[in-house]
Formats: sequence, structure tokens, C-alpha cells
Amino acid sequence: MDGTEFGRLLREARQRSLLTLEGLAEASGVSVRAISDMERGHSLPRQATLSELMDVLELAEDQRRRFVEASVRRTAATARRVPRQLPPDLAVFRGREETLATVTALTAQVAERGGHVVVSAIGGMAGVGKTTLAVHWAHQVADRFPDGQLYVNLRGFEDTGHPLDPAEALGGFLTALGVPDGDIPRGTEERGTLFRERVASRRLIVVLDNARDEEQVRPLLPAATGCLTVITSRSRLAGLSVVEGARLVGLDVWTRAEALAALAARIGEERCRAEPEAAAQLVELCGLLPLAVAIVAAQLSATPQLALRVAVRELRESGPLLDALSVGARRDDVRAVFSWSYRALPPETAAFFRHLALHPGPSVSAAAAASLRGVGVPEARRHLRRLTSANLLSRDAEGRHVLHDLIRAYGAELVEQEQDDGFGARMRLLDYLRHNAYDANGLLGRTSSDVVDPPADGVVRVTIGTREEALDWFRQEEPTVAAALRSMDDPRLLRIRMTFTEHWVSYFSVMGRWSDEIETKRIALDAALLLEEPVAIARNAAHVARALAETGQNDEADRHVELLLAQLPRLEPAEQAIAERSIGWVRGRQKLHDEALHHAGRALELYRSLGDDRSTAREMNAVGWYLALLGRYEETVALCQEAIPLLRRDGNLRIEAAAWDTMGFARQRLGDLDGASADYQESLRIYGEAFDGYNQAEVLDHLATAQQERGDQAAARASWLRAADLLTAIRSPRAARMRAHADAVLDGHGGSAPV
Repeated sequence: MDGTEFGRLLREARQRSLLTLEGLAEASGVSVRAISDMERGHSLPRQATLSELMDVLELAEDQRRRFVEASVRRTAATARRVPRQLPPDLAVFRGREETLATVTALTAQVAERGGHVVVSAIGGMAGVGKTTLAVHWAHQVADRFPDGQLYVNLRGFEDTGHPLDPAEALGGFLTALGVPDGDIPRGTEERGTLFRERVASRRLIVVLDNARDEEQVRPLLPAATGCLTVITSRSRLAGLSVVEGARLVGLDVWTRAEALAALAARIGEERCRAEPEAAAQLVELCGLLPLAVAIVAAQLSATPQLALRVAVRELRESGPLLDALSVGARRDDVRAVFSWSYRALPPETAAFFRHLALHPGPSVSAAAAASLRGVGVPEARRHLRRLTSANLLSRDAEGRHVLHDLIRAYGAELVEQEQDDGFGARMRLLDYLRHNAYDANGLLGRTSSDVVDPPADGVVRVTIGTREEALDWFRQEEPTVAAALRSMDDPRLLRIRMTFTEHWVSYFSVMGRWSDEIETKRIALDAALLLEEPVAIARNAAHVARALAETGQNDEADRHVELLLAQLPRLEPAEQAIAERSIGWVRGRQKLHDEALHHAGRALELYRSLGDDRSTAREMNAVGWYLALLGRYEETVALCQEAIPLLRRDGNLRIEAAAWDTMGFARQRLGDLDGASADYQESLRIYGEAFDGYNQAEVLDHLATAQQERGDQAAARASWLRAADLLTAIRSPRAARMRAHADAVLDGHGGSAPV
């Protein structure tokens, strides 16, 4: 592992900030030794550590990009695909000695025989430290499970009322285990089966955090001996003990001694020894609840001159106590703690916190948080840093910001109390997700002729300059988009729900995320049907039909095609053309080439009648492709030769490249291998100008078959390997298929790859 470049960047940034090693360590929470090792090139940071360092150093966006590249690039070629999804361990973990002794003993048994362990809070109390204990335990025993750690927040008790679907959790696990997106099945049962197959020979820790009930958990349980499964829940999950033989470990609030030890670890033992009675009163006011003690300690650490007895008085005077988040006097005390910590925030950070609580997803990026409040990203990062220091926020394994669900609920109530414009904040978040998707979409080979209204003031426009940056942004915000769609219950958002994910289609296609496209587009289609909007019905039905056809669900795809056909009389000619084109694509995917040609031909006629030369030239290529699939190769060549000059005139690089590829396909089947190879090479060149590595890989696949047909096995293998590299760079599941073709050539099988 070579960390020389990252070490140089870190050292220079620290020196520019006038920080010593000790100063950076204190501000970031990263040890002096770890920072020193990084600066000397001996190690590279985990993602969460990297985020902490970049935030403290207040790096500009271009500097952050260089940091990320230097920290990742050098490990990509050498790192084994071992998932490391655990959130960071708590450096000041205290107490729970008896419980830790119990679970540590269980770990040895699990490591030998397998099994499931449940950490369950008695009475379902939130904030009791279930997650902290589970993560600490997992970190302590991680060396006994060399194949990695999987972690997921199942969001079982969040106020949104939408616990994480087990299928979505399984999808994340399978991706972390190296399963290409296109190979991940749609259904929960199928995903569960594949998950158990993938972990059958592994020694893993699986942490299922914040589970709602047994039914949510069961599909996520690995059956392999040697896997440790740790589940946290406010319910006891006794059914897992009865059926799956899970060991139940009850967890209550701290003892007074444990709470005092935790307080001392955070604010200093000398301070507690100087005022022992006040320290005891503080932890009692916190209800001995770990979350509350942590928040009070953070506030005391920020005001080291404040006497503990004064803190006790201020906390007692913070009432009247807010209405309980749930039944029980202790929770009233906890909310008083939240109030005390909240009132200590600077006014702008307090307002930022309230708006942050409106974020619907499991974790939030700095750009999304900035958009919620309507501020710039640098200012947002400063607020996020303050909130993390106050223990009102934490970081996950990827460095994203996480709100405990109790704190989120508290912040959302403050929005109402302060009469903040919650609807405006939500609209800014939706604009952030829509407009940046529109920008990123252009780098994935899809442009839209639709006029996009400008975003609301304060919405962050992310700088996205490459295809990989576009994909990274989509991956980062995908959970937020899904959560936002599910939480759009405000009638004023019905029209937005109808078109919200229009510009996410390219991402779903490139990544093969057909099940996600089906889910999101069905929500949009339902909204369109309620509003009786024929254009939106047609577009969303087309997207659902396409994704269904991709996954072989042809009967259901047919039903959506019928819905699409029913809208045709209600559409203007331009939208009719789009619908006909979409139907042609679905029928082509279903290998109904005659029907595909019919609908593509209808689209071509409509575009010509409208005088839309750009779309006419594009559709000529589609018609040519279907003609080729029907064996009408001469007609294909003639049509592409007519389309290419028009496409070149319009600067439509991607479709011009596609037309060269289509023409090469036809010439190859006419036996003109030289002409076909020349067409493929021209297609490759133009796709290169368009920075479209995905379609370059497609053309390389075709070129390899022509080279193989000519007997040039070495060239064919080189083309397939180049295609695999391009697809690997964008994490496409088709990379494995390209490598398989290349390996088949190396093995001397000599069979042609399917085109």
C-alpha cells in the first residue's frame, strides 16, 4: 500500500492550517500516531477518518477531490474485496463490563459453531446504547472474522414509518460482497438465497442495527457456521430465540457508576472528582441514559470553565419539559437534555440542525444538508462539525452524517415550534436531487430536451465533470432519493412525485438497477394516474416496461405497454413519437423484432412529419438496428449511411457513434469484415470524444467478435480485456462477462461471444 502522495497532501494541508500533529488530532478525533503514519506514507485512512480530516482542514472542493483520489487510487489494484462497513468505534466507551463478558464468551461459541446474537433493550428504550455496544463488540472481535464486516441500519423505529425493506438491505450486502448490480435478483427471497450462498464459506460479522421485528430480520440472517450476527432492536425479538436459536442479551440504562465513569471519560476525571455530588446529579438528570450523558458531556467539554453545579441548575431550569417522545418520565428528562444542548448552539447552527432533521434518508451528505438550509457547502460543513462535536450527529463508515432517530424527531418538532419553512426546506432538497441528477445525466450519455425550471435559491449545484463523478454522486444520493419518494405524502408534492426520478433513468440503466427503477417509477406512475396526466403516464409506463423487459418479466411488461398504447390518442405527435420509440425498444428487448421495427418505424414517420431532424436521424439508427436483427443488412447499411451525415451535422456524437456501430454489425454479417472493423473503430473514436466508456465497451465487444471471426485471437482478447477495464472503471456488472470472453479465448475455446 503506497500512501506517499496522500501523506504529502495531508502534511501540506495541516501546515497551511497552522496545526500541529497534536492540534489536528484533537480537532479531528484521529490519534496523533495515526496521522503521523499517514503523513509518512505508512497507511491510508478509512473513509470516515478521511472525512473527519478534510472537514477539520476546511479543504476546498478541488483539494477534497485530490485527497479522495490519493486515498483510494493506490488501494484499488491491490485491496481484496473485503467489506468494512462498521461505523467507527467509540474511543471513550465505558461500562457494560458484565454484558461485554457475556457476549465475548458467546463470540467464541459463534466463531466455532455459528449462530445469531440479539442485543435487545428492555422495554424498547431508545438511546440506551445498543448500537454503541454492538459496534464496540464487533470491533473488539473483528480479527476473528477475517472476511470482513457488514452493517446496515434497518431504520425500524424512525418517525417516517418506513423501515428499510429487507430486499434493499440485501442488495447493499450483495454489492459489498462484490456481486455486480446486474446480477442482483429483484425479489427478497432470491436475494436472500444468493446472500447465503455468498457467505457460506466466509467468516463474517453481520450487524443488523435498529431492527423492527423478526420478519424484517429473518431474510438477512446468514446460515454459515463462523458468521457472527449481532442484531439491535427496541423489541426483544424473542421469536428469533424460539425459531432460530438466537441468544438474547437484555440491555438497560447504565448503572450510576457506569454513567459517572462515562462522564469522567468525556470531561475529565479531575472535574468529576472536584464536584462529585454535581456529577452524580447530572447523570441522574440524564436518566442514566447513554445518549443523554454523551450529549451533556459534549456541552460540558465545550465549556470547560463551567462549574458542574451550574450545569445542574441550568439543566433543571431548561423546562417546562417538552412533551414526551414516548411514554415515560425518563424520556422527558432526555428531551430536556436535548434542549439544553440545542440552546447552547450558535443561532445559525441551531437553525441548521432543525432543517437537517427534515432529511428523510438514513444518512446525509454535506451538499444535501447545505441545500436543506439554503447555505453554501463550506458553511454547512462548519455546522456539521459543530453538531458532531456536540454529539448531536455521528458519522457512518463512509463518512456521511447520521442523526439518531430520537434527535431527528426532536429536531423536526423544533421546526414546528420555531415556525420554520419546512416545506421550503424539503423543496430545496428535492431540487438538489433533481437538478444535480439532470447535470449528471448528461455525463451518462443521456440528454433531455425538456426545459428544467431553475432550482430554488440556496440549492447546491455539485461540480460534476466526469462520468465517474456522476456515478459517485448518484450512488451517494440514491438512498435519499428512495426515502424522499416514500415520504412524499404532502398533496402539494404529488406533481413532483410524478416526475421526480426522470433523470435517474440513465443511472439505473448503466448500473443495471432494474428493480430500483421499477420501484421508483411505479411510485411516479401512480401519481401520474391520480393526476390523469397522459404524458407522465406514458413516460413512466415506458420506463417501468423497459425495466421489466430487462428482467425478463414479459407479461407484466406487456401490461405496461398496453397502458402506454392506451395513452397514444391523448398525446401530441412529439410525445406519440417518444412513446412509439419506447415500445419499439421494449419489443426489441423481448426479441419481437417485427413489432420493434413497426413501432420504431412509426416513431420515424412522426419525427419526419414534425420536421425534427435531430430525432429523425436518431430514430433512423434504431430502425436500422431492428432491420439488421431481422437480417435486412443492406437496408441497415443504407439507412445508417443516410443518418450519419445528419448526426454529424447536429453534433450528436453518441448517436453518430451508435450508427457506425450498427453499420459495422450489418457489414460483419454480410461478410465484409474489413468494413465492419473500420466502422467499429470509427464508433470507438467518436464514443471516446464523448467520454462514453460504457458504450465504447459495447463496441469493443462487437469488434472482438469480428477480430475472432478473422482468426486474430490475440486482438479479440485484447478488445474484450479493454472492454472489461472500461466497465470495471464504472462498476458495471457487464465487466465480468467481458473478462469471461477474454478468458475463453485464452483457454482456446474459440467460441464467438453473443452480440
